[in-house]
Amino acid sequence: MLLPVNATLGVVLAVLLAAAVALAAVARLGHARAIAVAGLRAAAQLAAVSYLIGWVVHALPWLLCFLALMFGVAVWTAGRRITRNHTWWWAAAPIAAGVVPVVALLLLTGLVPPRGLTLIPVAGILIGGALTATVLGGRRALDELETRRGEFEAGLALGLPDRDARMEVARPAASDALLPGLDQTRTVGLVTLPGAFVGMLLGGASPVQAGAVQLFVLVALLAVQAAACATVLELVARGRLHRVPLTAAEGE
Repeated sequence: MLLPVNATLGVVLAVLLAAAVALAAVARLGHARAIAVAGLRAAAQLAAVSYLIGWVVHALPWLLCFLALMFGVAVWTAGRRITRNHTWWWAAAPIAAGVVPVVALLLLTGLVPPRGLTLIPVAGILIGGALTATVLGGRRALDELETRRGEFEAGLALGLPDRDARMEVARPAASDALLPGLDQTRTVGLVTLPGAFVGMLLGGASPVQAGAVQLFVLVALLAVQAAACATVLELVARGRLHRVPLTAAEGE
């Protein structure tokens, strides 16, 4: 076991969280309260999920409900990070576009058996990766359209369709959403040893097996995030995801 679950662990976690909050407050980063809330929520949610997973893995209907809950929370989180208006629910499209084909491929090929203890962590990793790419891609695309509004209007003046004019402005910024996954993949084994690799080693697997699993996770995440980023960019370009009502000049 990597960490003993005892009072010492609780104290260290509390000190680390307090330090993060204090540093954010002193540096005026603007997220001190959010850090505190996120840490407390993570503790409560992981405690609940730790008990819940042991129950749902033995019943297929509850397993499917749990997976649907994971997806729903990801859509809500990503959508509300991108925009506060009614278009937030379109975040379901990029997350599904990234996760569903990859999970289906893994199930159909037998690489991932349809069992809770295997499917839940794999789906969770992929949904988390799609969430990150969707949030980063969507926010960066909409931010760019706001700050470079003149270039978008210039494209319209030149005769470009709305979708193409938005795409020209938003595409370079939205593609930055792929950078975290790319950097993680490029530096794996040299800078960090990710969780899947370490977990496999602690579980008794050989280094070769652990490396193969970690490689699978990283490549699957690249596919998921590329699909999510491309889909959210298309939604922004078509005006499905936006922050302000479309004007007459930006009609569908």
